[in-house]
Amino acid sequence: MSDVNGTWLGTYWQNGNPTRFEVVLVQSGNSLSGRVLDDGYLGEAKLSGEVVGRRISFLKRYFTSSPDAIEYVGTISEDEDYIQGQWTIGIYDYGPWEARRSGESLSLEAKNKVEKKVPFTVSS
Repeated sequence: MSDVNGTWLGTYWQNGNPTRFEVVLVQSGNSLSGRVLDDGYLGEAKLSGEVVGRRISFLKRYFTSSPDAIEYVGTISEDEDYIQGQWTIGIYDYGPWEARRSGESLSLEAKNKVEKKVPFTVSS
């Protein structure tokens, strides 16, 4: 069974539009719980689900904005650092999602993107 405990940074796509998110997963045996913070107007959500082998599945429920639960299903990579899958809301909305473990490489990637967008200048 895969170990997904920890903080992950990810993206889900809805109608072709990406939304970044951070999720903290807490795994106990096959059971899974956690919190998600979207980088969009939907905000914070809780999740509950399970991990079986390299398969992960959970329901995400927003605290304030959306009454519908979103089902996430995915496959965990062999090195347990990457997950990809599909999310669905009922039968009417769905899309892909992916997440990577939060770590130095992601922090460095974000820092490099910020530096490229916001040039640093020194005035004398």
